[in-house]
Amino acid sequence: MKPLSTLFRLLRVNQWTKNAVVFAAFFFALGDRNQSLTLWLCWKSALAALAFALVSSSIYILNDLKDAPKDRLHPVKCRRPIAAGEVGTAAALAVSAAVLGIGSWGAWQIAPRLFAVTSAYFVMQLAYTFGLKKVSLLDVMIIAAGFVMRAVAGAEAVRVPISPWLLVCTFFLALFLALCKRRHEKANLAGQGTRDALDGYDAKLLDLLVAVTAGATIVVYSIYTLWPDTVAKFGTNRLAATIPFVVFGVFRYLDLAYRRDQGDRPERVLLTDLPLLLDIALFGATVLAALFLFRS
Repeated sequence: MKPLSTLFRLLRVNQWTKNAVVFAAFFFALGDRNQSLTLWLCWKSALAALAFALVSSSIYILNDLKDAPKDRLHPVKCRRPIAAGEVGTAAALAVSAAVLGIGSWGAWQIAPRLFAVTSAYFVMQLAYTFGLKKVSLLDVMIIAAGFVMRAVAGAEAVRVPISPWLLVCTFFLALFLALCKRRHEKANLAGQGTRDALDGYDAKLLDLLVAVTAGATIVVYSIYTLWPDTVAKFGTNRLAATIPFVVFGVFRYLDLAYRRDQGDRPERVLLTDLPLLLDIALFGATVLAALFLFRS
């Protein structure tokens, strides 16, 4: 059991939830009058998410190998398998190569364009791991770009178009979460084996950037729901009914990040905070109702 647990921790399986973004294209194409979506395409989305997860795990391992000395000084990261000495360098490299190969092969089998997106993501994350993550502001923008690429990957997997507004919204939401994380690190973990980019951040600037990206996320999503192309595509303007859930979700996360100091691990917060889970469930239900029950 322990070797399997170590493998899961090495792959950071707990962060695979980030790849739920891959389903965005399928989810928002459900009510498209010009699309004929099937359970098979939903399955392809799931396989695409898994392929992306494996490719991202390959990068996580390389990142942990590079950062192991600093991770040993970190109060949480010191427990990662490589930093803790549970996995050696050779074994880690072998696992990284294996999951990269499996993920890339799977992406190619699903769609060559999906393979192209995952390959571009891998190259971008390599550059991030071995240098760009030290550059303040650019580091969080690369993280946000990675989520946009996940959304594009989902669209390529099922061959459906995805609204540019949704891609921009994905970018701002991911940027918002990344900035909240940097704010937490700047306030709580300075000098404890944290990332080099923190030296280039100012706490007040981070507060301002968090506010800007939070507002941008809400505004861009609101525009998307009421944009003429969106209304024509789905035959309804009632997607606007989902805006309050987006507003509440952003506000709730701000409350958790500022008042409760929980902005360090968004993947955990999004899976454990009951108000956020309920909000996400109601958001999804409202989208489906708008697309199938109240369309004109």
